[in-house]
Amino acid sequence: MYTTRRNFIKQSIGAGAMILGSAFVSRSQGVLKEKVLDKKLGIALIGLGYYSTEILAPALQETKNVYLAGIVSGAMDNEQYWLEKYNIPRRNVYNYENFDSIADNKDIDIIYVVLPNSMHKEYTIRAARAGKHVLCEKPMAVYAADCEEMIKACKDNNVRLSIGYRMQFEPHTQEVMRYGREKVFGDIKYVTASAGFINQSPKTHWKLQKAYGGGVLMDMGVYSIQGARYTIGEEPVSVTAQQYKTDPERYSEVDEIVTMQLTFPGGAIANLMTSFNVSTNMLYAAAERGWFDMNPFSSYRGIKLRTNNGPVELADINQQARQMDEVAWCIVNNLPMRVPGEEGLRDLKVVEAARKALASGKKENII
Repeated sequence: MYTTRRNFIKQSIGAGAMILGSAFVSRSQGVLKEKVLDKKLGIALIGLGYYSTEILAPALQETKNVYLAGIVSGAMDNEQYWLEKYNIPRRNVYNYENFDSIADNKDIDIIYVVLPNSMHKEYTIRAARAGKHVLCEKPMAVYAADCEEMIKACKDNNVRLSIGYRMQFEPHTQEVMRYGREKVFGDIKYVTASAGFINQSPKTHWKLQKAYGGGVLMDMGVYSIQGARYTIGEEPVSVTAQQYKTDPERYSEVDEIVTMQLTFPGGAIANLMTSFNVSTNMLYAAAERGWFDMNPFSSYRGIKLRTNNGPVELADINQQARQMDEVAWCIVNNLPMRVPGEEGLRDLKVVEAARKALASGKKENII
């Protein structure tokens, strides 16, 4: 039976191209120019909640390599709004039951999966079997084994897979990644990161339901985990974790506040926090010869970066537009994805170890 929303969100590209800030650019007679395809690829959004409606669809009005070609939803109460606002042909509107017939639609090249976490696996695999490339929102899935199935399905069907880690396309974040990779401040010794917001959604919202893969660790916690991993530039080897609940009845099925401590093979330590009860968004790193921080570090706009040498001013871009444009470029030119499925798998391995640590109260190895 198909799942529905009602029943249950510097890898090199080689070949003479380069990443500058977050712009996907090339050099022509010393002038940097954005990489633009001769023909845009069509993308269909599956799941028309807040992120698709308020963030992705508007971002697709700024993209140069991809356009909004179709929509997929289980509840099309506002179908006419999408058709009229974005000039989508009615033939490019699908629901969960007829989704597989999208295989015959030549207008649509990419499916962007923007569904509750528990539905990512199913619709990524169905999209791959339909011969469509896939962008899947973070976290990639509920379990690491699900991620492995998704990666395999895309490879078996010769389609590309990328995960929606928009921050890796953002210039300040890319600069932080460079600090760790090139040891600009020496070895990084310590990272602390926090990501959270005051969640006022009703208990019936999918983010507060275990069956949907809800909970703060899967939602905002992944930002903190990503921040530690891309800042230090290594994969963590162990985790300890604690959780707290200010409203045990409301959060009876899922976690509300989680703290984690990660250890890394080079000796670095990360202290992370994520919350549905605190509005916070910051990352700080202490290294051998200095420090740097971002505050905010994972908001949609307005990322701020400082080092012990002062503020670092870089472009404030539309992260989602840049992400989708680069994914399309890599598909057409058969280049490696900046954020492949394997990146989502790595985060889920940390999440699974953190779940074990929450249950055991002990340090757990990340396998």
